[in-house]
Amino acid sequence: MKKSLIAALVLAGASFGSSAVLAQVGESPQPLDLDDISAFFGDTFAAGNEGATFADRFTFTVDGTVGANLDAVVASIARSADVGLDITALALYGADDSLISGGTLLQSGVFDLWTISTNNLVAGDYYLQVSGALVSDTSASFGGAIALAPVPEPGTYGMVLGGLGVLGLLARRRRMQAGGQA
Repeated sequence: MKKSLIAALVLAGASFGSSAVLAQVGESPQPLDLDDISAFFGDTFAAGNEGATFADRFTFTVDGTVGANLDAVVASIARSADVGLDITALALYGADDSLISGGTLLQSGVFDLWTISTNNLVAGDYYLQVSGALVSDTSASFGGAIALAPVPEPGTYGMVLGGLGVLGLLARRRRMQAGGQA
């Protein structure tokens, strides 16, 4: 009986120790100021967090009645692939935690590089989530940039097409006049 109790305590102590290694680190959520429709974001992690994971959220709001297109990039760099951190995901979520778009991994290893693009975001609250793990006891960081571009209204497309039509007519008319004078 005593041996099984001791074994249970040792097992419980080992499981508590292993959960500390898999701790979540990072500051989240972090609001982004998109007044100029772009912003920089990132996070830095102290040394001594090997094995810890992070899932940082960067919140922002799309204002107005016109939608927006979003483009973002996030990167980290280290001296080798076995130090620093490993970015494992980049994703865009709505305020209700619904996945809108997943990022694309362009490069992994010494230099981690992810991008994400999506079109026609309506007015509302959103967040970018950068996920990963610290692969060594050294300090590490990642950084990124986000930019929003307004989606043109349908009337704008009509005006552009109309303008191109008028330019085409003028060019044809000039060609005909030049051909008649020759």
